Amino acid sequence: MSKASKPKKKSIESSNRTSISEQLPEEVEREQEEQEEQEEQEEQDVQQTPSKHGTLWVIAVPIGNLEDITLRALRILKSVPLIACEDTRTTKQLLQLLGVQAPQLIACHDHNEEQQIQRFCQHLESGKDMALVSDAGTPTLSDPGFKIVRGVSGQGLKVVPIPGACAAITALCASGLPTNQFEFIGFLSAKDQARRKQLELYKENTNTLIFYESPHRLLDFLADAVGVFGAQREAVIARELTKKFEEFRRGTLGEHLKNPGIIRGEIVVLIAGANKGSQELSQQDTETLARHALQQGMTPTEAAKWLSREANLNRKEAYALILTIVEHKK
Repeated sequence: MSKASKPKKKSIESSNRTSISEQLPEEVEREQEEQEEQEEQEEQDVQQTPSKHGTLWVIAVPIGNLEDITLRALRILKSVPLIACEDTRTTKQLLQLLGVQAPQLIACHDHNEEQQIQRFCQHLESGKDMALVSDAGTPTLSDPGFKIVRGVSGQGLKVVPIPGACAAITALCASGLPTNQFEFIGFLSAKDQARRKQLELYKENTNTLIFYESPHRLLDFLADAVGVFGAQREAVIARELTKKFEEFRRGTLGEHLKNPGIIRGEIVVLIAGANKGSQELSQQDTETLARHALQQGMTPTEAAKWLSREANLNRKEAYALILTIVEHKK
């Protein structure tokens, strides 16, 4: 009985192999057509950007830990004859630490970026490559470089990114806040009223918001954020990312305002998106702002003036709340 079943099994396998072999020529032909189309597209790209022109490499560098440099970034940094950088002294030091002999370094910052575009385009048109780096992280993100990339690409020259460290994404992925939808804002205005107006634009935004802030402005930022988003809005403060004293402080905006921790180093502030519903400040939010004003050494009159603006209260209401808090402290 078992001997008779073997030929049938072989026959089925043979039939399957025949069926597959009949389909192969069509699949191979389809793959060949797709490959030919891809090669034609690549040839068109090469024709648009002639090979005799150089490439602008936009290279991300570490934000603290030197081990975060990529092998590809190292290879390009060692090969280019020119590097456009935010600060030549900082980049020279970085290259020394990475074991890279510094080529020609040209400062490229907010005050001279537009003036350097033509110079860099001429360099690339001569057939030489160059790199663009910032002091730390990914160029053009809250750092100089956008105008250079736009100007070079606008001349039909090739721009290639070398991905790597980015403080915003580094903070986001470990923050514990939603990552499916987020919005990177970066630095806001250093002026109080302008910063408040900018925050108001995101009051009802449901995405996770990512800000950069300097240590000496963190408390002012948090006070404005409480005034706009409320003291109960979830937020994370990330500082000294990838460095020895890296820290993530998780809590609410009100908690951070009362206890922001050690205020030094590079700071990323992430704020949870808004929930649907009323965005009005609660009584607790207003009291949190009032106490903060007094803790900053303001007189009751100064605190009331500040509070009326931050919490959108009339001056009498603000002053009455300030006096109540002062009386409770006695």
